[in-house]
Amino acid sequence: MKRFSLLLLVLFLSNCSNVADSTTQIDDNNRPTIPITESGVFNLSEVASATLEVSLNNWNTFLQNYDLNPANDNKIVSKFSFINRSGLVVLDSVGLRLKGNTSRRRPEGSTGELHNAFNPDWHHSHFGLDFSKYRDNQRFRGLEKLNLKWFKDDASCVREIYCYDLFRRFGCWNAPRASYCRLNIHVQGDATPAYFGLYEIVENIDEDFLKKNQNYWGSGVGFLWKGGWSGSNNANFVSTASIGVENVNINPALSVYYAYDLKTRKSELPAAKAELLQFISDLNTKTGAAFQTWIEGRMDVPLFLRTYAVNVVVGMWDDYWVNGNNFYFYFAPNGKAYFIPYDYDNTLGTSQIIPNSGTQNLLTWGNMTQRPLITKILAIPQYQTLYKNYITQLTSNSNDLFVSTKSIPRIQSWQNMIAPYISNDTGEDMLIEDTPAYWGNQPNYRLKTGNNQGGTNGPGNYFTTKKLSVLW
Repeated sequence: MKRFSLLLLVLFLSNCSNVADSTTQIDDNNRPTIPITESGVFNLSEVASATLEVSLNNWNTFLQNYDLNPANDNKIVSKFSFINRSGLVVLDSVGLRLKGNTSRRRPEGSTGELHNAFNPDWHHSHFGLDFSKYRDNQRFRGLEKLNLKWFKDDASCVREIYCYDLFRRFGCWNAPRASYCRLNIHVQGDATPAYFGLYEIVENIDEDFLKKNQNYWGSGVGFLWKGGWSGSNNANFVSTASIGVENVNINPALSVYYAYDLKTRKSELPAAKAELLQFISDLNTKTGAAFQTWIEGRMDVPLFLRTYAVNVVVGMWDDYWVNGNNFYFYFAPNGKAYFIPYDYDNTLGTSQIIPNSGTQNLLTWGNMTQRPLITKILAIPQYQTLYKNYITQLTSNSNDLFVSTKSIPRIQSWQNMIAPYISNDTGEDMLIEDTPAYWGNQPNYRLKTGNNQGGTNGPGNYFTTKKLSVLW
């Protein structure tokens, strides 16, 4: 077994493609940000290999739980193996669950069916791993949790990878990390594992993430909220009708959802809710100089505007400004609140709600009346200027950031690296293609080719079109 593992490692390393490391960036406080290409788990110069090994009984329970409630968060026990340049890690008793909202799927077969060892019908699904669920303090290279995402609706297999990489290139240390892996799932008793193909490894936003960044926002763990939709309520920092701790039960009738979902120190909900309510009240009632003084004391405003500059440049239409959705908000021990970007797979030309994400005005990107967290800050002249300057830096030809001459080679290098691993046993997503999601409202955008005419006159290049939308 040891010789076999060593052989796997040697073969894997010999097939890794190299991508040049970028220089360390500097944030607004002249602090070096975390390097873009990292050793350990998140390394964009290699394609790691991960294997989940599950007993037949647990896998069937997994399928049956989905049938009872597709949104359930129930975990089963899995063995986890991971190999990359840093070596081989094998952990048993890892918690495995399904993830995703509208993208959540049954990983095998149809409703009511159990595992078919002879003619399985595999489906791509998003998975979440919890390394300490069944073993206290167990970690995978310092991580308590990890997310495995398939490239749903992104035939280019680069959109979210590109966005998280761009955040970090631009000094947004508050963004999670991501990289590639090949995923195998072995139901015990099957002759061979099922190869689920190319997946994205995404850092989880949790207590370990907060502690990792304590040099920025203070030691200890504050109150972390996840913002999204619950019924008719969203996390717009105006309404306060939906605040709490979600409980997703195997029985849908007993499940409870909130627009603001507390993720840390859940037993202290009253104190956490009071802090959030006070923040929302001050945000909406303070004006003029009093508002500016307050927001500068409560947020790292330059970091927030850096984050939003990246956000609008990559065309994120499903987070706070447009949809009141898909973000984390952290009340840190240092007394400030931080916006944490999240879920960037539907970007770079894939869009809805916004008429055209490549040409939309970057000063009026989303809702201008019900999103005070961004609109009131941009109403302050010096901060609007700072926001514009960040966008100018991102789209400058001299910076290795967003422009087509820098982005296209970066994307091509990743696609060259992952191309051998696309074909898989699900039979889904078997080609790398330069197209946005089929359901998007601008089907003509391309990442590596196309003109600069906004997708209205044949295929349009997203990067060149977006650069032309910067009108200052």
